Amino acid sequence: MNSKNEIPLIAILRGIKPDEVLEHIAILADEGFNYIEIPLNSPEWEKSIPLAIENYGDKLKIGAGTVLNKSNVEKLAIMNAKIIVTPNINVSVITIALENKMEIFPGCATATEAFTAIDAGAVNLKIFPTAPFGVNYVKSLMSVIPKNIAIYAVGGITPNNLHEYLSIGCHGAGLGNDLYRIGQTPEKTREKAKAFISAYIAFKNQTN
Repeated sequence: MNSKNEIPLIAILRGIKPDEVLEHIAILADEGFNYIEIPLNSPEWEKSIPLAIENYGDKLKIGAGTVLNKSNVEKLAIMNAKIIVTPNINVSVITIALENKMEIFPGCATATEAFTAIDAGAVNLKIFPTAPFGVNYVKSLMSVIPKNIAIYAVGGITPNNLHEYLSIGCHGAGLGNDLYRIGQTPEKTREKAKAFISAYIAFKNQTN
């Protein structure tokens, strides 16, 4: 779980290329992001992730998304990745990530999946895909999940609806296409990053 001074928004850079990654991460760091996820279905992720870690690993928590198996985690551990994000529940992935002192965000959609992940040691849960379920479903699911488990809403989160998920108790969110789309300019990344950070800070200011 993140520390109090970290903004719990995960920037998902799906599809980013090695020659783009540093410029976009620099902007995200500048705007206040602490978590960077490069999904493993991005081109040449084996280059992008080590490059990102080499340049920003001392300042940011950088790792991978769409992590599907134990082998992926082992490769990422060698790269010194700090976070692992999955679209599904795979106990072996959770176990090896924790053994390597990595922060894991396993993806789940049901109570059964959530408790399978919790029983495996997960303290963060990624509710995915959030948008098709909606706020009421996520709220109902959270009603049975222990309060010490940090819930992250992922899938369809925008600057305009982020507050809806935070207001029901989600700890944070993963931000995909509404933050970064393949091929977008660094200027667009900055514009979108500002919008998300502003939305998060506005919510926190209202509730404090």
